Amino acid sequence: MKEFKLKENEIKELTTVKGGCIASDRITVDGQKVGYMYRENPTNEADSGWRFFSGDENDEYTNNPDNFNMLQLNTICNYDADIIPYLEKAVGTKLARDVNGTFIEE
Repeated sequence: MKEFKLKENEIKELTTVKGGCIASDRITVDGQKVGYMYRENPTNEADSGWRFFSGDENDEYTNNPDNFNMLQLNTICNYDADIIPYLEKAVGTKLARDVNGTFIEE
């Protein structure tokens, strides 16, 4: 069983943008900030299409589905509120955090 960095009672409402997303355990378990995020076509009605990574995951890590979780967007915002301004960007958006901590569109 995974030990998430934030407990359920620590999650606050930070955004009204709805939908599910997929996030790496490097963020939700290890406590890293979001370093890379992209939005693809949603897989179903509940999916926003957003995918979140710390940015240091290698191929072996990303190829293991056990290293990822489906979460609500609001939950991942509690791990890193810096992503909130970008949540309504269109499908196809790719953003990476630069050395100054600013998200840059790729």
